[in-house]
Amino acid sequence: MSTESALQSNVGQPATDPLALDQQVCFALVVAARSVVALYRPVLERLGLTHPQYLVMLALWQHAPLSVKRLSELLQLDPGTLSPLLKRLESANLLTRRRDAADERLLSVELTGQGLELRNLALDVPPAIVQRLGMTIPELQALHASLTRVIAAADPAAAPATSRPEPRTTTQTTTKERTA
Repeated sequence: MSTESALQSNVGQPATDPLALDQQVCFALVVAARSVVALYRPVLERLGLTHPQYLVMLALWQHAPLSVKRLSELLQLDPGTLSPLLKRLESANLLTRRRDAADERLLSVELTGQGLELRNLALDVPPAIVQRLGMTIPELQALHASLTRVIAAADPAAAPATSRPEPRTTTQTTTKERTA
């Protein structure tokens, strides 16, 4: 059974098994992410970039120069994952990393001339992906808005304090524990 048929086999029917694979949001998200990244691969190969490198370049084209810390926050990657990406992009002469003149503890990331020029070629990426997906711009905008809500809902730091469960102390018990 294909992934698509697994995802659609019970669509519109009441979910009887809460553990049915085709009913899991996590499964749909993982398959969608893997499939979309695969669509990017041949398009980005022409630019000499991997998908993670492309995301770094997008952030830099929009916000450079950036500290490694801020870039890590924007991309929601830990610095240990980001560092090898930056090293490869620096080896390709697309960016430079330097100690910040104002604060030597900070490492600043800046685009090189070649990195800036690559942006012109990258302008072809979004329309190529839209075409490969076969979805309309409004559909993709609605999907983006839904995914942004999922990301926010899954981020415990973003949840209001009133919606987070309070940590239990050893003296607290639940109703279930009291009745057991």
